[in-house]
Amino acid sequence: MEILRDPLPAGLYFVATPIGAARDITLKALDILASADVLAAEDTRTARHLMQIHGIALGDRPLIAYHDHSAPSVRDGLVGMAASGKSVACVSEAGTPMVSDPGFPLARAAIAAGVAVHAAPGPSAMLAALVVAGLPSDRVLFAGFPPAQAGARARMLEDLALVSATLVFYESPRRISRLLEEMVVSLGPDREAAVCRELTKRFEEISRGTLADLAQTFAEREVKGEIVLLVGRAAPRQAKAEDLEAALDEALARLSVKDAVAEVASALDLPRRQVYRAALDREGKA
Repeated sequence: MEILRDPLPAGLYFVATPIGAARDITLKALDILASADVLAAEDTRTARHLMQIHGIALGDRPLIAYHDHSAPSVRDGLVGMAASGKSVACVSEAGTPMVSDPGFPLARAAIAAGVAVHAAPGPSAMLAALVVAGLPSDRVLFAGFPPAQAGARARMLEDLALVSATLVFYESPRRISRLLEEMVVSLGPDREAAVCRELTKRFEEISRGTLADLAQTFAEREVKGEIVLLVGRAAPRQAKAEDLEAALDEALARLSVKDAVAEVASALDLPRRQVYRAALDREGKA
């Protein structure tokens, strides 16, 4: 396979890298790694190894460490190089930059400076997990890593409890058992979920079931490897009769019947026919 080494236009290039299998890298990513004037990596050792596997020489090009603990001057330096006409490639340790890594502030700074920002899409643990979990993927909320503090974590789960979307979390293998137990209480024992471990790697494992089932499965188990936890969407909340009446009272005071019905049906997640019938009944009683 011939890797292009044509000069890249100036700008910042976010390059997705494999989350496990080195062969998952894209041809476009290899072209950028071979051609960029400057390389910035969350882990320079991982970046060097990946380039060696694919026969890409670093040569005299700078390879700069850029991670969560980098000083703002490192970010500003990368933006400055791109602004001065260089092509700068940014790679995460694994997966797509911007997803739970330091890419976001770098992209923001580049955009603010008028630097062109490009994406070389590819591997992503979140997307790989969505494919194999068997949970709805039409509406997804990526929640990242839960807070380390118990109080903040409890508030986060409370905020997410009624979200009508598949929830995606990254979690440490040391904390997955605790998180599952807390979710049983906060989100309910019957919510469908999946624990996806070591995706695309030799010991890939997908555990599916209810939160209660998974909490029991992982309670006494020593777990290793990268983990993505997905939780199915909350069941629609059943509106009480008094909630419907109160909502209609408020909406009909300022809207036509048609518009009031549409608003209330959407707000309470009820069929329009049911809300329309309730509105007509109220007019008949008036």
